Amino acid sequence: MGLFDRIKAGLQKTRAAFSGHMDELVENYKKLDDDFFEDLSDVLIMADVGMKTTELAVSRLREKCKAEKIGSAEQAREALKEILADMMRTEPMRLESPMVLLVIGVNGVGKTTTIGKLATRFKTVGRRVIICAADTFRAAAAEQLTVWAERADVPIIKQKEGADPAAVVYDGIQAARSRHADILIVDTAGRLHNKAHLMEELKKISRVAEREYPEARVKALLVIDATTGQNGLQQAMLFKEVANIEGIVLTKLDGTAKGGIAVAIRNELGLPVYYIGFGEQLDDLQPFDAKQFVDAIFG
Repeated sequence: MGLFDRIKAGLQKTRAAFSGHMDELVENYKKLDDDFFEDLSDVLIMADVGMKTTELAVSRLREKCKAEKIGSAEQAREALKEILADMMRTEPMRLESPMVLLVIGVNGVGKTTTIGKLATRFKTVGRRVIICAADTFRAAAAEQLTVWAERADVPIIKQKEGADPAAVVYDGIQAARSRHADILIVDTAGRLHNKAHLMEELKKISRVAEREYPEARVKALLVIDATTGQNGLQQAMLFKEVANIEGIVLTKLDGTAKGGIAVAIRNELGLPVYYIGFGEQLDDLQPFDAKQFVDAIFG
């Protein structure tokens, strides 16, 4: 399958729920009135676009329909596609060299698999990659990451469980420098229940990276599980308080009927979605393309 077909297949549940409701709107409304826009708002909220973002999208649609004299629900649907794509549009993530990429997120969102997929993706485009297992808190985190490092065929730097995460990052930096790596991908702990501790840990890791590797650009990617819907938005808000997040990786889109969370994250937090994941294979992580995403949801 081509890239669009794979994204379309991965978003099947979202499309089935969302486009089905959109088809009903187009069928039921022959003219655009307040009831149409109210029902459209309900459809967007059910798709986890979120109240705030829904209000903005529908407001823009009303203005566009009035300015362009759009009178049918079918035309309004096409106009909505353009509006949502525009709201989510972003530039691709820049791969700099050298770069330290902190991968953050709560446990269970797919951080480990995402790191393996990112390593594979970066390696495919010719970058030298090293993985650093700095989540020393969660049992077996380093072992699981090692499996993905082996699958991606990239080296991994790790220490024993319970070690100081900053010390592991220090080792990772020394390895990255001596091996002339382009990108050091760092796994981090995801225990949001203790925000103060997490904040200090992430700050310490960042300080070590900036002090020991001043020539490298330090970035943070936040991994969010799309199936958690609005909870994912709340997680993003909390992590944004404790880390300088560059962008989002949205995982498990193949398991959710509410892929609209991507729109909410982009609009409400101002954070670009750089990658989307929709499977367990190494290449089931793709750069986010707003137009393809919206086309895949609308069908």
